[in-house]
Amino acid sequence: MDITILMLGGSRRVSLAELFQRSGKRLGYNVRILAYELDTRAPIALVGKVIKGLKWSDPNVVDDIVRVVKEYDVNIILPFVNGAMEIAALCKARLPEVFVPVSDYDLSEKLYDKIEAARLFKEAGIPIPRTYSILDNEMPAIAKPRRGSRSRGIKIFNDVDDLMHLENLDDYIIQEYIGNTREYTVDCYVSLSGELLTAVPRERLEIMGGESTRTVTCRLPELLDLTRKVIESFPFRGPVTIQFLHDLDTDRFLLLEVVTRLGGGVICSIYAGAPITDYILSEALGIPVSPCDDWADNVLMARYWKEAIFYNATPPDGVAPRSENWL
Repeated sequence: MDITILMLGGSRRVSLAELFQRSGKRLGYNVRILAYELDTRAPIALVGKVIKGLKWSDPNVVDDIVRVVKEYDVNIILPFVNGAMEIAALCKARLPEVFVPVSDYDLSEKLYDKIEAARLFKEAGIPIPRTYSILDNEMPAIAKPRRGSRSRGIKIFNDVDDLMHLENLDDYIIQEYIGNTREYTVDCYVSLSGELLTAVPRERLEIMGGESTRTVTCRLPELLDLTRKVIESFPFRGPVTIQFLHDLDTDRFLLLEVVTRLGGGVICSIYAGAPITDYILSEALGIPVSPCDDWADNVLMARYWKEAIFYNATPPDGVAPRSENWL
């Protein structure tokens, strides 16, 4: 029997797709992978079919995804970039027969806006870095785009006058800059009934482009307690990825961000023993699931580069082909 997963923005998630296929075999299913991308020449084509899609900001994108779901008999939709979280939530409302393990649209929309998310976290009593306006005149400060991901557009300021000259200042959240830190991600899965089934903290040892290239699982009771408080404070469903900062000077764990999707480094947690891909397939199939805390500490993931080659590939729109021969 087949079960089809549509990945939204999962162009590079080859290893994760393979883990879904491995989970499918354990459950007696053949997992087919589809990927909805702007460019069909994506590495995920190594393990599945890539469908040329629309931008997340396109007003017709949900209708287009609904078309793809019906055309390819899709069973599961999963977002893999922040811009797709809200889109997946809208698809969830439109396609009740499809399993879309994401939180509702209102929560996803608020979490995608860092200023709105900080307000929610503060109201829930969850510790976050000091968040303030430029009138507070506290330096150094870090300015992050209100919307976006993978550390794009982040700027650090030591002078309030320089901060004042930041273009489109209202599009940024301004927080205290903490220099002596460690960064952690916690990979979670929340069942359809709202139960936290697994939570695996891992330290981000090396980061490139906002994603972990080296990360190691670590059983930190204080961080796990704080994770439970975050999960219990909001109506999350499905995969939840939580980013924390450990201020080493004050020994504070501070919440940075919550995204309602699988993180890029979740591979590490799965290999450590968190059955997240099993959970997603099982809940889609109506198979009972149970909590798992039996994951291994000190499991290190080191990411490396591997190439996907496309012959006779046409260039993406607006990009001229190279005139010289090259390898």
